[in-house]
Amino acid sequence: MSIVIIRQDDKIELWKEALRAQDPKIEVYGYLEPHDKSAVEVALVWKHPKGTLTDYPNLKYIASSGAGVDFLFEDESLPEDLPITRVVDTMLASDMSEYVIATIFSYLKHLQTYRVDQFHKVWSPKPYYRITDFTVGVMGLGALGKVLADDLVRIGFKTQGWARSEKQIAGAVTFAGEHTFDEFLATSQILVCLLPLTDETTGILNTELFNRLPKGAYVINAARGGHMVDADLIAAVDNNHLSGATLDVFHQEPLPETHPFWAHEKINITPHYASVSDTTSVVPQILENYYRSQKGAPLLHLVSKTKGY
Repeated sequence: MSIVIIRQDDKIELWKEALRAQDPKIEVYGYLEPHDKSAVEVALVWKHPKGTLTDYPNLKYIASSGAGVDFLFEDESLPEDLPITRVVDTMLASDMSEYVIATIFSYLKHLQTYRVDQFHKVWSPKPYYRITDFTVGVMGLGALGKVLADDLVRIGFKTQGWARSEKQIAGAVTFAGEHTFDEFLATSQILVCLLPLTDETTGILNTELFNRLPKGAYVINAARGGHMVDADLIAAVDNNHLSGATLDVFHQEPLPETHPFWAHEKINITPHYASVSDTTSVVPQILENYYRSQKGAPLLHLVSKTKGY
C-alpha cells in the first residue's frame, strides 16, 4: 500500500521527506517519478492537475494536504465513489487567526495608509480607531472561524459570527441560516470571510452583499479567491461604500501583473500566506488515516460531498 503525492508546486520532495521521517518504511512517490500506479491506494493532493487521479485504479481514498477541498470538486474526473479527507489542524487555525487580527489592527491604526503615504512622501496624521469602535463579523464558523472568533473575544473586540447551522461561541453573538444573514451583515463593520468555497458561496462577496454592509465597512477575504467578484469590490471601494479591503486569495495565483488590485491604494494584497499547512503538524494526521485505512477503521476528517467541505 503506497502513497502518491500529486501537486504542482515545488513541495513534493518536502512532503515525501516529512512522511518518511515519521515512518521510514512507508512507500511514497511523487506523481511524476516512476512508480507502480496499481499499488497506490492513497493520493495525497493539493491543487493537482485535473484528470491525474484517474491514473490510479486502486485508490482507497483521497487526502487533501490542506484544509480546503474545493479544488478537488473542480475536477470533473474526480472518482465519485472515493472518500475524501482534509486537514484539521490547530496550527492552521491559529495562523489564520493571527493573520486576520494583524490585518484588523493595521486597519485600525492606518498602517497600510501610512505605508502608501511614505512612498508619496506625505505626512498626514489621521485619527486612529480603538478595539471598541468596531464590530467584527466572521462569516464562516468552522475550524478556522471559531478560533478567530474566540481570539477576537479574548482580545476585547465586539465579535459576531454567521454560519449556515447553529454555533455557540462564548462572548460572541452568533447568527445561523439565511434568514439572519441580513442582520449579521448590517452590523458587521469589519467583515472577515472564512467560508468554504462551494457552489452556494462562489461569488458571495459581490455588490449585493457589500450594499448590505454598513457604509465604510472593511472587508477581509482569507478563504478562497472564488468568493470574490473582483470588479464589484473595486466599485464598492471606489464609490466609498467600503473603506477598503485586504485579500490573501485570488481567482488566479500568482495574481497577474495586469490586475487592478496591484495599483489600488485601498486594497491590500498578500500572497496567499495567511495559513499554510506545515508538514510537522499535518503529517501525523495524514499517517493516522493511512494506518486506519490499512486496518479498515473509519477515516478521520471526512469531507461531506453534499456540502462540499
